[in-house]
Amino acid sequence: MKSLDIDYKPLLLVPLLALVALPLIGSGSTWLTLTVAGLAMGMIIFIIASGLTLVFGLMDVLNFGHGVFIALGAFVATSVLGAMGDYTNSADIWRNLMAVVPAMVVAMLVAGAVGLAFERFIVRPVYGQHLKQILITMGGMIIGEELIKVIWGPAQIPLPLPEGMRGSWLIGDAAVEKYRVVAVIVGVLVFAALAWTLSRTKVGLLIRAGVQDREMVESLGYRIRRLFIGVFVVGSALAGLGGVMWGLYQQNVIPQMGAQVNILIFIVIIIGGLGSTTGALIGALMVGLMANYTGFLAPKVALFSNIALMVAILLWRPQGVYAVANR
Repeated sequence: MKSLDIDYKPLLLVPLLALVALPLIGSGSTWLTLTVAGLAMGMIIFIIASGLTLVFGLMDVLNFGHGVFIALGAFVATSVLGAMGDYTNSADIWRNLMAVVPAMVVAMLVAGAVGLAFERFIVRPVYGQHLKQILITMGGMIIGEELIKVIWGPAQIPLPLPEGMRGSWLIGDAAVEKYRVVAVIVGVLVFAALAWTLSRTKVGLLIRAGVQDREMVESLGYRIRRLFIGVFVVGSALAGLGGVMWGLYQQNVIPQMGAQVNILIFIVIIIGGLGSTTGALIGALMVGLMANYTGFLAPKVALFSNIALMVAILLWRPQGVYAVANR
């Protein structure tokens, strides 16, 4: 019986990075605190990047305007959470979730709807033209940021954590922030949903087949353009969800926040491999851990640590840890 050909090496990268950092940090409690913080940051970045990596891999679209959906989701959350003070001011985390979950859902719906219009009027005219895609999507992001300023204003808006999500749990001498744990749980749920959809459903089969060989999928009679639109809308909605998580992580939002996160997103996608959800998860977790470890050990090194990480991965695997598309 033929054994399964599973490439396990990339799966070892995240625990290996954590183990290498342990003796450098020295203190086990500090290491645990930094590790949970890094995993939480990585999960939020994964939520944002997961949809975009499919857009890159399946649609061959260089969407440099992805950041506008992040900012839009965050600002929508400020409006929704601001209207639910009775729930956010409660010390009961379950009442907090009754405010945060609707905020996430509304942010995803709004970001998905705007993503549908973005694909129709900005991306569709430049399919197959990479240089024009870069220019026009960046222009779309700038316009989106200005529209956000018109609606919510140009100033920074606070997005405080709900009362029950503030503070930390003590595990021995280590302090683990409550919201970081919530972020990890949400990230795991998103990854599980995407993995199930891609591996267990017909739509997922078509997406994976489209990443590998678009022409073959079209020759079988499937309308790949509709699939493209659906992937783009889902990617935009996930960016809106990530925007809510990132805004709560930073506890404030600004119109330019999406553009600021864009660099990390592209690093994650390049590390993971275009079109790979699992690769995006590994890349995001490594980026989050690297940022927290180097920020503690050598703050000056943290400024370029993720670039160095990307270079090291590309020297090992030029197409990313799980390359599924030859672009």
